Amino acid sequence: MRHTFLKILTLLFATCLSAQNIEVSGNVQDNTGFPIPGVNVIVKNTSKGTVTDFDGNFILSNVEVGSILSFSYLGYLTKDVTISDNSKLTIQLEEDIAKLDEVVVIGYGTQTKKEITGAVSVIGSETIEKLKPTRIEQALQGQVAGVNITTNSGSPGGGSTISIRGVSTNGDSRPLILVDGNVVEDLSVINPSDIESMNILKDATAGIYGVRAANGVILITTRTGRKSMPLTIEYNAYAGFQTTTREIPVLNATEYGVIVNEGYAAAGSTPPFTDLSGLGVGTDWQDEVFQTAPVFNHNITFRGGGEKSSYSYSSSFLTQDGIVGGKKSNFTRFTNAASYNLDFLENFKFKSGLTLTRTKKNNLPESALGSVLFNALNMAPNIPVRDENGEYSLADGLGGEVINPLAQMANTYSRNKVMKLNGFAGLTYDFLDHFTAEANIQFNYAEVDNYSFDPIDFYGVGKVFNTLTNGVFEGFNIFRDYTFDGFIKYKNTFNENHNLNVLLGTSVFKTTGVFSGRTGTNILDNDPANARVDLAGESEDIYEERGSNPKFDGRLLSYFSRLQYDYKGKYLLSAVVRRDGSTRFGPGNKFGYFPSGSLGWVASDEEFMSESNFFDLLKFRASYGILGNDRIGDYRFVSLLTGEGTYFFGGNDAENQQFGKATGGIANPQIKWEKQKTLDIGVDMRIFDNKVDITADYFKRRTEDLLVSPQVSGLLGTGAAPVVNAGIVENTGIEFAIGYSDTIGEDFKFNINYNVTAIKNEVVAVSGEGEYLEGGGFGISQPAISRMEAGFPLGYFIGYETNGVFQTQEEVNSSPVTELGAQPGDFRFVDQNGDGVVDLDDRVDLGNPLPDATMGLNISFDYKQFDFSAYAFASVGNEIVRNYERNQQLVNKPIWYLERWTGAGSTNAAPRQTIGTNPNTLFSDYFVEDGSFVRLQNIQLGYTFSNENRENPTFDKFRIYASANNLFTLTEYSGYDPTAGTGAPIGGGIDQGIYPSASTFLLGINVKF
Repeated sequence: MRHTFLKILTLLFATCLSAQNIEVSGNVQDNTGFPIPGVNVIVKNTSKGTVTDFDGNFILSNVEVGSILSFSYLGYLTKDVTISDNSKLTIQLEEDIAKLDEVVVIGYGTQTKKEITGAVSVIGSETIEKLKPTRIEQALQGQVAGVNITTNSGSPGGGSTISIRGVSTNGDSRPLILVDGNVVEDLSVINPSDIESMNILKDATAGIYGVRAANGVILITTRTGRKSMPLTIEYNAYAGFQTTTREIPVLNATEYGVIVNEGYAAAGSTPPFTDLSGLGVGTDWQDEVFQTAPVFNHNITFRGGGEKSSYSYSSSFLTQDGIVGGKKSNFTRFTNAASYNLDFLENFKFKSGLTLTRTKKNNLPESALGSVLFNALNMAPNIPVRDENGEYSLADGLGGEVINPLAQMANTYSRNKVMKLNGFAGLTYDFLDHFTAEANIQFNYAEVDNYSFDPIDFYGVGKVFNTLTNGVFEGFNIFRDYTFDGFIKYKNTFNENHNLNVLLGTSVFKTTGVFSGRTGTNILDNDPANARVDLAGESEDIYEERGSNPKFDGRLLSYFSRLQYDYKGKYLLSAVVRRDGSTRFGPGNKFGYFPSGSLGWVASDEEFMSESNFFDLLKFRASYGILGNDRIGDYRFVSLLTGEGTYFFGGNDAENQQFGKATGGIANPQIKWEKQKTLDIGVDMRIFDNKVDITADYFKRRTEDLLVSPQVSGLLGTGAAPVVNAGIVENTGIEFAIGYSDTIGEDFKFNINYNVTAIKNEVVAVSGEGEYLEGGGFGISQPAISRMEAGFPLGYFIGYETNGVFQTQEEVNSSPVTELGAQPGDFRFVDQNGDGVVDLDDRVDLGNPLPDATMGLNISFDYKQFDFSAYAFASVGNEIVRNYERNQQLVNKPIWYLERWTGAGSTNAAPRQTIGTNPNTLFSDYFVEDGSFVRLQNIQLGYTFSNENRENPTFDKFRIYASANNLFTLTEYSGYDPTAGTGAPIGGGIDQGIYPSASTFLLGINVKF
């Protein structure tokens, strides 16, 4: 018995020992699910290992349970996995963000990061995936040094103004945006989930794209499949809600009654409220207007490829209601994108792509006098939303522009639909060993359908919005453009050390548009269901009957050449010459030559630094070039009958009135290219085993021969002012970016990135000495408050400087005052020139809308299956004009009016309250506020379910996350949103109740099969 027991025990022990050694198999992929052949798979601390086959598969026998497998491959981060059983493994390797051989898209080609001699920034798909932007611009803010985004409107689908390294022209300062080589003007039609990467060219190296590249270039590359890639399906979705970031504190009904009564009494009038005790809190009109709004997004992508081909298809749907108006400001977008690439032969390749986008945007009046938010701020709190009959209350006595905002929203029927089709196709042919010929054609086709209906309605006595006759407008515009690029490349290496790359090409661009529009009046029953021009009692074609030109046609013809050379990969040279021709200039100035060049030195590759372990990369670079800009109206060098003329035959009455053509803007045959001279000096460093990445740049952009429309005398009796070349603007600045990434142990890795840009903007000259250009409005019938003037920043604010408040009549009698006079409690304006009178000559610089510096801070970390990221952005040094207060007797006021002057010694900061004539509403520093802010752009927490120990996984990746966008903003600005503005070079930074950016809270999933 004892021998039998020993035999059984020995057998069990041997079985346990053998069970500790198992066979391990699996598949190694990149972060897109594409298999990686040749990956080293090593049992850590042993010599046992293998490599993955062509399909990324591997098998290792006799592996002890509990041992660690290490997966390593060039260009990817090494990954260690502990073996617990013999389940088939699916391993995903992540790209090493610090690798120097990463390929970056540049003009008409690619370079590795190490070879680049220009100022280029890259945003990858991982960043876009974490931000979950509804528009692409939102993924740029705070991510890239030198890029600033001004939100034109926070409404769904609202646009933004992108500026790269400041504003250098008083005209169109938008950068050139290319999606897979295709020019795109409206980014709302692009689905952010389709983007693989965004490369931003910020210096003279953008000159390879010639015209329109003077303000920088954004190159967007979309996702596609790969050859020999199995079908991969990705589904991404999120749902959430949006709320306003803040409400502006205004007076409640009782406080309002006190202030109104005081204003009437100060003017010697009878106060309207005899009993304040019954007013109570009243109506909070902002609470009535703002609402919680939903947002939904779905996106599905198919990608794959055969032995000689690759393909992709994606479809997405986004719908987003507005925090003001809900469905009345809804934005909906459908996007379908497909690509197909085929290698006909080893040296003959074809590529193509097609994107169809449909958007619909409902519009409310916003960001202007009389907008919904303007009315919500100024509507009297003692007025209920509806009267005793259940009808919307009237806003009598509140001036001509202020009306019930809920009635305004209910009676607004405005929307625009856009159908846009864009695509590209290209052929590449390699010949004679070192030559490549490439031809690409890109096109855009867009249909823009605009509609609005104004029903008959009455908002109160004397309101400018009262409608006695209803009307409907239907507009349909078609835009077409195409670009053809053809070029030949020569690439060769001589004596193993001399690398040469030469490009010679041509580009042709044509854009056309046709406009149509009809109006109709007397709609049956005043019913929106019948609001069509075809059903109107009367109709009119706004172009045919008024003699307007409903078409445009613009063309560009360019030739370009680029030489790139490096010696041993450490001495780098790039030179570009481009000849651009534009139909916007006359025969003598049609063509311009724009050269640029850049140099680089990879000092870390020198022998004298070989013994240093501090620098993984140390590269110095410099660039200089001249870029051209032609962004003006078509054919301004000739006189055209593009204006509208009104003529009377037989009498000056409506029966004898006829519409016809008239001369348009004054012609200027001498206009020529606006030129921008750009200098950049930079350094790139990677230290501490590629864990720290540092980039620093100094730049100077001088724009000469600005294309401007000067102010002309109305005595000329013609249309618009001519376009002339006048003015010089300089932007001088520095950029600095630093990033640190590391892995601690096996489970924790993190990234921290910070960037800062400081820019000084100055107008060097306008036209003649003492001349300036004006823009920007304030209040009613006041002079323009923004200027372009030599010695000042572009678009600076000009107004009166205050020096406290008059406390006594003696102070008034002994001080200079305006023509409106002054009383105790009114502002004391500074008599700048000492002539004893305060007038327009005493206005001074009160600040400008351009920030002194912008900063971004991005933090992310992964711990096991958890991931976390946070992004913040800051802007410092810009001013904003508060212009959402209506100067009328019975409108409501912001709460700080409670701090008004009430008698000698009460305050020296805020004026008295009065409805009488006073100078306190004249534009002064009282209405200019510091617009600096810090905003938490995005915070996100996710969890990815693991497949490593699943035998037959149903998915490759399954991730859930929670995200908050625009979570909070730290600012002293009293308005809705310090980030919002028109983005206009002259007239920007003026807040008339701009629709604020919403805070968005999302729950989402990412699934990959």
